[in-house]
Amino acid sequence: MADNSPAIADPASLGLAGFGMTTFVLSVFNAGILDGKLESVVFPLTIFYGGIAQLLAGMWEFKRGNVFGTVAFTSYGAFWLSFYWYVHAVAGGLPAAEAYKATGLFLIAWTIFTAIMTIAAFGLNGVIKALFVLLLITFILLTVGVFATGTGASADIWTKIGGWAGIITALIAWYGVMGGVVNATFGREAIPMFAKKA
Repeated sequence: MADNSPAIADPASLGLAGFGMTTFVLSVFNAGILDGKLESVVFPLTIFYGGIAQLLAGMWEFKRGNVFGTVAFTSYGAFWLSFYWYVHAVAGGLPAAEAYKATGLFLIAWTIFTAIMTIAAFGLNGVIKALFVLLLITFILLTVGVFATGTGASADIWTKIGGWAGIITALIAWYGVMGGVVNATFGREAIPMFAKKA
């Protein structure tokens, strides 16, 4: 029996767009480019674009049968939502001297998950491979920065480097958005995505 259900557009560009913009804005503050007092500008993005839009992209990837896209977009959408909740509803109630351990645990868990997804990304195109390698590096640097803060070591340099790594990660995500949208619009690969060779 023929499948008469309507085709849905590839949601990957939407997921990458939400991820890229939210990562970029937060990373600007991690890198020390703008005063941290302005950092709350990222929180609407963590809810609506990095969070909800990515969750939707993940569910549409589920509909398309894409396991990697489903797990990646749904999980990182949940990451941004949980990040918002942690900052606004949890972190302030933790003992000040021990709070860094909770933040570090949060980041370690996401670093491990990102390592798993990075391995899987090597079965995909070059843009996604580069994105996940840089994202993994970003999480590692930010995690080291958090734990360095707790030990009294200079954490600022680790967080700043992590911020710059995050900016590069966001730029790669935006390149992926451009490739996905432009190539779909033109009906050909106008923007190279460095597909895995068979």
